[in-house]
Amino acid sequence: MSFLYGKVKRMGTFIYTYAGYEDELSLRALEMRSFFGIESQTNILESPVKIDPSRSPFMKERIAVILETESYHELLSKTAALETEQTFKVIYVKNGSVEEPFEKRRRIEREVGLQIKGKADIRQPERLFGIMNLGGGRWIFGDYVESESVWYQHQQKPHQYSTALSTRVARAVVNIAILDPTGIKAIDPCCGIGTVLVEALSMGIDIVGSDNNPVILAGTRENIAYFGLSCEVKFEDMRNITKHYDTAIIDLPYNLCSVISPEVQLEMLQSARRFADKVVVVTVEPIDEILLVAGFNIVDRGVAKKGVFIREVIVCR
Repeated sequence: MSFLYGKVKRMGTFIYTYAGYEDELSLRALEMRSFFGIESQTNILESPVKIDPSRSPFMKERIAVILETESYHELLSKTAALETEQTFKVIYVKNGSVEEPFEKRRRIEREVGLQIKGKADIRQPERLFGIMNLGGGRWIFGDYVESESVWYQHQQKPHQYSTALSTRVARAVVNIAILDPTGIKAIDPCCGIGTVLVEALSMGIDIVGSDNNPVILAGTRENIAYFGLSCEVKFEDMRNITKHYDTAIIDLPYNLCSVISPEVQLEMLQSARRFADKVVVVTVEPIDEILLVAGFNIVDRGVAKKGVFIREVIVCR
């Protein structure tokens, strides 16, 4: 059921709140640019683009703005014109808001909740509403969605690989590669133990995997199945791929068992240039020159850090 608005006009704006560590800021900004075309230097971002906050490892919440007022009293007055047939709960969103003591936040929630025509339910509401005080005369009220840390659930899988991407980084890389999954066919041609595949599949992305190391592929398939997911995983050298894909996500091999020369890297990337329109490359080595020789244009980039260990994430077309 939707609101019965009366004279209240709904605004087409979404406000996202963010969290993260210092080492993640570059990757977080790259994900923001990929989703929204902009980035924010703060822990909130406003956009007309609607994204499920559970897609991102960095997003905490999303508010679909229904009301924006210059003062709390004006907000309180306007919420009195709102009505919903669903049970609801009102939440004061701390992240990104002017800091208020616990007692004041609860008072605001109660006061606003009492204005809305409908049945409040603090335990199992059918609908959540959020309030934010952004400061500078900006009070926000709207539909509230909290992010679910899906990537965290994927950390515990049957088979691990010491050099694999973390689930958190893998999820961000998938988002950087694919904004809207609708109609997209993707491939991870160096899929390893399947970390990227699991994150992509959990977001409903049509993706397949391949790798030229047959030893790990049984574990890859088991990891995918462990989470109730499925996709094709083939033993195949990416240089031999003939099918065409909209997007390829390539975490270039770099451990002691899979050292590849610049010549082989070039062959791999030239093949990717042939079978995919867009390629996101994850690398621990500088490869700009090789990408350019392979025929790619580098359109954006970011860095994923873990202590002193650094991976570059490069978006190419």
